[in-house]
Amino acid sequence: VLFKIASTWEGIRTAERLERRGLHCNLTLLFSFPQAVACADAGVTLISPFVGRILDWYKEAEHVSGYPADQDPGVLSVTRIFNYYRAHGYSTVVMGASFRNVDEILELAGCDYLTIAPTLLSELAASEGEVQRKLDADKAQALVIERAMFDEKTFRWDLNEDAMATAKLSEGIRLFAADTFKLERFAQEISAAL
Repeated sequence: VLFKIASTWEGIRTAERLERRGLHCNLTLLFSFPQAVACADAGVTLISPFVGRILDWYKEAEHVSGYPADQDPGVLSVTRIFNYYRAHGYSTVVMGASFRNVDEILELAGCDYLTIAPTLLSELAASEGEVQRKLDADKAQALVIERAMFDEKTFRWDLNEDAMATAKLSEGIRLFAADTFKLERFAQEISAAL
């Protein structure tokens, strides 16, 4: 069981407390490097950065139809996080999520986990050729990457300075809240019907 918690400062601090009690967490709505570092420093079990949602924002903001897979902003974000985690020996699992195309998935081959929609799994199954590992934990351990540190002030500032991460995080929280209200209404209707 993983408790799914938004990667806000408060969510990360909550996950840190839960993890100390043996309650494992999946930190979601993760769109930025400061969020990822704070999650790993808090000892969370798993993060799920949203590759496709990052891509969506950049396509709209930069008025482009797409990017080559190796320049996809979501792919670059997950690659940076994965390499940072492995270079510094973090045990937090990186689970790429929210893919828009097969090329994103192939660029992240070797990531700890990937959640892949059935339609994209079908495309992968129908494709031919060998999948090359792009992310490699052993190679990442040999990388020299400066350690980043975020206290609450620097976390909030750096997150605020990332327009994409700020927009996608707040949008995600609003959508989760709307789904929570729908679920509560549904439960009330079921309860009343019984």
